[in-house]
Amino acid sequence: MKVRLHQVYVYDPVMWDRLDPKTDLQKGEEVRVIQMPGAPKPNTMNHCHVERLNGDFAGLVHCNSLHKHKVANA
Repeated sequence: MKVRLHQVYVYDPVMWDRLDPKTDLQKGEEVRVIQMPGAPKPNTMNHCHVERLNGDFAGLVHCNSLHKHKVANA
């Protein structure tokens, strides 16, 4: 899955992030994709840097661990 810079996603770790975590995020947390100065752009080697919605840096995650919000039918 490709992610977009500054978009908000829900974190649900795939096996890669479970075996070699680079973050302390918990399943279900909302995160925003960011571009760190001097770091590769999001989606490079299928990874990206993320931050919590309060602006705290959360770490490096696999792009497949990020999912869009599902809209409930009203």
